Amino acid sequence: MLENIRLSLRGIFSHKIRSLLTMLGIIIGIAAIIAIVSTIKGTNEQIKNNLIGSGSNTVKITLTYGDSDMDFTYQSPPQEVIPLDSKCREKIMKLKEVENCTFYRMRNYSEGVFFGTVMMDSSAICGVDENYFDTTGYVIAQGRGLTPADHKSFAKAAVIDKSIADGVFNGADPVGNIIDIKGEPFTIVGVAVQSSEFEPVIESVDDYYTYNQTSGGSIFIPTEDWGILFRYDEPQNCIVKAVDTDSMTGAGKKSADILNKNIVSANTQGSSSKSTKPSYKSENLLEQAKDLQDLSSSTNSMLIWIASISLLVGGIGVMNIMLVSVTERTREIGLKKALGARKSRILAQFLTEAAVLTSIGGIIGVLSGIGLSKVISKVAEVPVAISTPAIIIAVGFSMLVGIVFGLIPSVKAARLNPIDALRYE
Repeated sequence: MLENIRLSLRGIFSHKIRSLLTMLGIIIGIAAIIAIVSTIKGTNEQIKNNLIGSGSNTVKITLTYGDSDMDFTYQSPPQEVIPLDSKCREKIMKLKEVENCTFYRMRNYSEGVFFGTVMMDSSAICGVDENYFDTTGYVIAQGRGLTPADHKSFAKAAVIDKSIADGVFNGADPVGNIIDIKGEPFTIVGVAVQSSEFEPVIESVDDYYTYNQTSGGSIFIPTEDWGILFRYDEPQNCIVKAVDTDSMTGAGKKSADILNKNIVSANTQGSSSKSTKPSYKSENLLEQAKDLQDLSSSTNSMLIWIASISLLVGGIGVMNIMLVSVTERTREIGLKKALGARKSRILAQFLTEAAVLTSIGGIIGVLSGIGLSKVISKVAEVPVAISTPAIIIAVGFSMLVGIVFGLIPSVKAARLNPIDALRYE
């Protein structure tokens, strides 16, 4: 085998231009496939990260009515929903998919929020429990967080996020300042920031709404204070942190099942239909990511098939040049057979040469594909991720192309009559 490879390399390098032109179809095909697969993988990773965040692994479980989340700005609290308590959290925490859990209340936009004369109506107000910041990945950057004492004493304390700290206080230390929420003074005790620096890539209006970005920032107060501003009997929503990304769907669904046991059997608006009853539902971000990834992959898979045509053309080129090589080396083949070389030896030599030729083309194609991927990433601002399995498969497939298309010329060489071959001019 090593001798066959050595002879193959000598034959290839003795006809450099011809060999390069022969490999060109293989190089273009492999490079195109590597670039496309890398773009697909990079795009899919971006979609997944945009939807689930960078390692946060959190799933929201919200109270819904029909197909929509309940908004208590306009809706009254449903009587059949029993308030969530520590026992519910303990049941959720026992799930193997769950690492942490928190209950919270929220107004996405609330009127009557001021700092001095600055109106902050676009800010979200969150009534949070003691587990909220750890579950959602917030860390305290300035001041302190909400303490157990704040929760027990109904302290009018608030933690703001970095968006409000930068937008309202313009870089000044906000800790100790008073903000007015619906006529009630709350003292800012800290500034919270996400522990991850993840930012979704927003490239269009659709992306903006898909990834649900809000620019007004958030104000966090103890959930015990919620009744001071709104209503004490408003149901809470839930956020669970899964142990890993793949467990998110299971964590959300099982937690929602536990929370739905806190909804008593009661007819709403005189109907027993499930669609007219409130229920807890978890967002299935992995499923959303998968749908977008499938759409991206199905589109790009057509490009892969088109690029594969060049591999077929390259294979035909290999077969053509190997037939020329057999013709050129007819006397050499006749001499070897006259000296006792078997058909299998001649067959192996030419198959090896074809495989080596296409393998070199495959390696050059892989390198070209990686380079092309980097160029596409820079020019088109499209994320790419080099796929190691795709590289291995590409080189292996190029070798297979050489064997398949080199088989006919190799068989022809092995079947030459030694006498006729020696007489060949």
